[in-house]
Amino acid sequence: LILRQPDLGTTVIIGIWMVILLFVAGMNVFHLVPMVLLACPAVYYLITHEQYRVHRLLAYLKPWEDPQGFGFQIIHSFLAFGSGGILGVGLGNSKQKLLYLPESHTDFILSILAEETGLVGIAIIIMLFLILIIRGLKIALDAPDLYSSYLALGITILIGLQVIINMGVVMGLLPTKGLTLPFLSYGGSSLLVNMTGVGILMSISARK
Repeated sequence: LILRQPDLGTTVIIGIWMVILLFVAGMNVFHLVPMVLLACPAVYYLITHEQYRVHRLLAYLKPWEDPQGFGFQIIHSFLAFGSGGILGVGLGNSKQKLLYLPESHTDFILSILAEETGLVGIAIIIMLFLILIIRGLKIALDAPDLYSSYLALGITILIGLQVIINMGVVMGLLPTKGLTLPFLSYGGSSLLVNMTGVGILMSISARK
């Protein structure tokens, strides 16, 4: 159903999430490898079948070849990071959010935060996400039963994947996906889902 929206990125993320959980749950690696190998040609076909997905891939590989076209968004993300320097330009003083950087309040919120708070601010954000992920993994390890353990692990991995992919995209390390940054990007649905996940983690932690 997600793929029919169409949303290939979320489909891939859920696929990676599922493979990790199956591996942790003890599924034989020799059963997982064929699944991954069979998925690769399908993903390749789905990417090349849609022009906008090809443009996203080109923006990742060669953004400077078309700075006013498919490379526009990621180039302005780079400019935001570069403008921030060590301490940033100050909260509310970002120039890239003034209709220069597309999706600056959702998918590319980290670029604006980098511009306004600099390297120091981004380091603090990364540290807070690391604390959340480490704490989630500890809750999974200390859970009172196997179901709670897998549930806590699944929530933690899902949040962690969103963080890694979003940060990778805005820094040009991954192709543009259209994925929000948990707890920071504008969007009620994303915030509701992630806060619900944290609530479940806290509930599991309280029962250990």
